[in-house]
Amino acid sequence: MSQTMVNLYIFVLSCFVGYHVIWGVTPALHTPLMAVTNAISGIVIVGAILVAGAQDNSAAIFFNITTMQLIGFVAIFLASINIFGGFVVTNRILAMFKKRK
Repeated sequence: MSQTMVNLYIFVLSCFVGYHVIWGVTPALHTPLMAVTNAISGIVIVGAILVAGAQDNSAAIFFNITTMQLIGFVAIFLASINIFGGFVVTNRILAMFKKRK
């Protein structure tokens, strides 16, 4: 079996397991889970910044930007959206528990 097929199987299985784990979380644990997800996205951004800042010009495509730098930029962009959205959702959930005047 090729390495690509093994990676594809691992990806599909992790999506399946992740889906069932997330939907099995009780509502009381949703806010802490969102905080941990934001922290993981922060780690992804640090790694993506390292990839985007790499100086490897062996796979230059256009405007002297390498493929890995482009992938790093996309990772930074998507993780930033995830972090921002996570904080918005977390604030809305926490606002539900505040006492009204």
